[in-house]
Amino acid sequence: MRFTKPRDLLAAGLVAGLLAHLLIRLAYDTLPPLPTFAGFTLLVIAAVNGWLGFSLRARILRKPGAQPVEPLTAARAVALAKASSLLGAIMLGAWAGVLVYVLPARGDFEAADHDTVSGIVGAACAAVLIGAALWLERCCKTPEDPHRDQ
Repeated sequence: MRFTKPRDLLAAGLVAGLLAHLLIRLAYDTLPPLPTFAGFTLLVIAAVNGWLGFSLRARILRKPGAQPVEPLTAARAVALAKASSLLGAIMLGAWAGVLVYVLPARGDFEAADHDTVSGIVGAACAAVLIGAALWLERCCKTPEDPHRDQ
């Protein structure tokens, strides 16, 4: 398995952003207001990723008192990290697509003011999720063996 590449996340985010922007352009007047704290779900997932990263890092580095990590546990954590970073990229793109539409329309529609706050909260939470997921993925890396050259 390889580390997540930024270009993969960027591509997913761009596609999601374009689709979200197109949907908002076509149907903004029929949509209900966006929930202000809709992005906080991503923050909860980011907290789980961060906690798991710190927990696994100590175990993988074999810190004193830490139990060793089963290989399957590490593989599951990497799969969670990859899925979470992709989700974060897609949601960051989607919230950015919403913001591109509602920021210029803030003066024209009252709902656009409210949706701007929702978009900023969602984009920030998605960015935190990407960071936490990439941290978890990095924490699951096998440490270099200092006796490997001998």
